[in-house]
Amino acid sequence: MTQQPKFQPFWFQQAMDLETDYRNNVPPQSLMADTVADVCIVGGGYTGLWTAIQLKQQQPSLDVMIIEKSLCGSGASGRNGGCMLTWSTKYLSMQRLYGEAQAVELVKASEQAVAEIEAFCLQHNIDAELRRDGTLFTATNAAQTGGLDATLAALDKHELNSWQAWQAQKVQRHAGSELHQTGHFSPVAASVQPGKLARGLKRVAEQFGVRIYENTPMLAIKDNSLNSLSLRNSTKDTKHKVVINTPQGTIYATKAVMALNAWMLEQFPKFKNKIVVVSSDMAITKPIPEKLKKMGLVDGKTVLDSRTFVHYYRSTPDGRLMLGKGGNHFSYANAVRPLFNQPTRYGKLLRQSFDKLFPTLVDEEFAVTWTGPSDRSATGLPFFGKIEETGNIYYGFGYSGSGVGQTWIGGKILASMLLGNNDKWSHNGLTKGPKGSFPPEPIRWLGTMLVRNAIRRKERCEDNATRPFWLDKQLAKFANAAGKADK
Repeated sequence: MTQQPKFQPFWFQQAMDLETDYRNNVPPQSLMADTVADVCIVGGGYTGLWTAIQLKQQQPSLDVMIIEKSLCGSGASGRNGGCMLTWSTKYLSMQRLYGEAQAVELVKASEQAVAEIEAFCLQHNIDAELRRDGTLFTATNAAQTGGLDATLAALDKHELNSWQAWQAQKVQRHAGSELHQTGHFSPVAASVQPGKLARGLKRVAEQFGVRIYENTPMLAIKDNSLNSLSLRNSTKDTKHKVVINTPQGTIYATKAVMALNAWMLEQFPKFKNKIVVVSSDMAITKPIPEKLKKMGLVDGKTVLDSRTFVHYYRSTPDGRLMLGKGGNHFSYANAVRPLFNQPTRYGKLLRQSFDKLFPTLVDEEFAVTWTGPSDRSATGLPFFGKIEETGNIYYGFGYSGSGVGQTWIGGKILASMLLGNNDKWSHNGLTKGPKGSFPPEPIRWLGTMLVRNAIRRKERCEDNATRPFWLDKQLAKFANAAGKADK
């Protein structure tokens, strides 16, 4: 029998139901003996799969394998909102962190990612329900109006501005809600069924010759190149310096990649102050295509408001309406707790937001809710590097809720670093490791709760057109560096 997680989020379950082997209870391949590899990637989500694919595309003879503790795509990759966005709204943050030229290149790369993923899916027959219908970034109260002005002015300077200002009537017509007051539309965005994309990438990776072992957790990892005595005493040749233990077999690899998302800290506590594990909570209706058509939700356009802990929503090809909200639960000590693999505990909050956005749908019950962990970095941007500067274990994480498209960039970066290429992918601002830190516990969690609750009070006042407390406004500024919440 196929081993299954106790709870499978909607997108992932829907994707797995379409796989013949899964329906017929044919177990996935697990590692059952010792093996060697040129590259072993730990983690079968978007980052791991894209990295493997990029490696095989650039060097087909390379022996690449992936191990995944559950099923490929069952983590964050298969349970996000499916909003494929760019980094254009984070241009000013990138300019401050990496300089103007790097910021321009990274925005261009994130826009290229949308087109490249679409082309890849078409070329390899991945039915990921990818619809390149753009995105709407809106203001739902007066305080949110103008929030993009400085960013758009900077993008204009470099002829990078794909955003078009829309007035209230047009925004409301396309967003299916009269709550939106103004907004900007960019055609450089898409929506996708995230579980189907992940499982499609797995299939293609295997076709390229990548060996994938599911239900194969990593128990321990050691880089013997950092210990000359261990290397001399190794029973394997000196080429395979990285040793990875799993329940049924040991892997001897030349290089390894940690593509673990929020689960990274379970093996590498050195990053414990570099990210915050935060929930993104989602709900979806049963199919209601006629109602959505009447509301104007007729394509795959994604809609996001301008809150710090953003609401995001979109319709699906089968006529469902999905609503998500980030920034609800912040995990103490960054533990990936059981609540991240369960129906959301914030259903009431999602219901209130849904009814306010869509008053004509107040009688529509949610078919299912779910939640998932996001690895939020101090900058709101991912980071890449080596665990040890002279070692052979690489990593990439910290996507901060914006990884659907950006993991394609992550795959480019990690593949280039592993192959020793000297190019724009291996040398950019993202490849210098984490920038910024969070305080240690319990200060981090207490401070996070203080800021989160201040933001909630501030935005409640703004919704009601009343003046927020001065202290709440000041506390809310601490969240600005990390950008918008999960999508």
